[in-house]
Amino acid sequence: MKIAILVKRFTLSGGKERYVVELIQALCRRGHHVDVFACEAEPQLLNGIGFFPVPNRMRFSSVLNTISFVRETAKILKNHNYDIIHSHERNYTQEVLTLHSFSYYEGLEKYTLFRKIDQKYLSLRSLLYLWLERRQMKTPWLISVSTAISKDVEKNYHRTGNIVEIPPGVDLTVFDGSSIHAIREQARKEKAIEENELAVLFVGSAFQRKGLDRLIPAITEEMRLLVVGKGDHIPKFKKMIKAHDCGQRISMEGITDNIIKYYALADVVVLPSRSEAFGMSILEGMACGLPVIVSHNSGIADLIRHGENGFLMNKASELPGLLELMRSGEKRREIGLRARKTAEQYGWSRVGASHEALYEKILSKKKSKK
Repeated sequence: MKIAILVKRFTLSGGKERYVVELIQALCRRGHHVDVFACEAEPQLLNGIGFFPVPNRMRFSSVLNTISFVRETAKILKNHNYDIIHSHERNYTQEVLTLHSFSYYEGLEKYTLFRKIDQKYLSLRSLLYLWLERRQMKTPWLISVSTAISKDVEKNYHRTGNIVEIPPGVDLTVFDGSSIHAIREQARKEKAIEENELAVLFVGSAFQRKGLDRLIPAITEEMRLLVVGKGDHIPKFKKMIKAHDCGQRISMEGITDNIIKYYALADVVVLPSRSEAFGMSILEGMACGLPVIVSHNSGIADLIRHGENGFLMNKASELPGLLELMRSGEKRREIGLRARKTAEQYGWSRVGASHEALYEKILSKKKSKK
């Protein structure tokens, strides 16, 4: 098949972006021709992949930048024929759209009454986003990354037809407990983590939404929290760390190009998000054979059987008890083995095959209409 993939950034930084890179590589391994339409791309990722640069206009406004991306990709696509056009951005020129996050409309519903009225009816930015979202929801086929996203679409846009759930995948050779075990001792030594200390790993960029403030108070004696990612509200979190007098136990690591090192030193991966479409760090942790703790309303919660291959938390007050449970090395190994077994069902080759099956179904329907 000849496939066009639309994404603003074809890079390895960012969950959605990494998803697209891995998906395209999986499709190429299955013998498909893939062209990527993007504003920017990392050259080393383009081996065997066609690339069409898209002008990156209106960068002063996120919504206008998105509308510009829609129009610019439409112009370029007019001169090409593809079996499948698949977008990973807000768009309305595609046959397939992957929904990586909750709808803009759902976000507005969380505001107070007057703020909601202001954003829904008086904010030009919101009106443009809602207009674009209504158009994108008319895409012939939608892929949601979790049941939570599918329910969001049904609730806010009353759509249930032609929606396929395909969770993200994980590289099972890179994120593998047996291989990272070899670097565990050195990784912990570099961060001065003692053998008796429980190393808690938090990976994410939106600290507030991902619930870092829920996790900080749960970090007690003989625990170390490593926060990996570029977050928001930094002064607030620094103040919170100081208030709980746990600065010596918490390390803000920032962005890294060696995430494997952190999974190697970790004893448990925690993501207590308020809102999470999926939760890639949790799947990566599971693939590494680590126990995980995640909010019950996260998209990846569909994969977790509480107490068997991980833990689901309903409220922040449950975190201290769950972390105490993780002090047992035997319990961690037991849960981690089951977590790895679960993750093995979500390799990128399987995700690629699921997309291929959907594309073939769409092509078959298109041909039957001719």
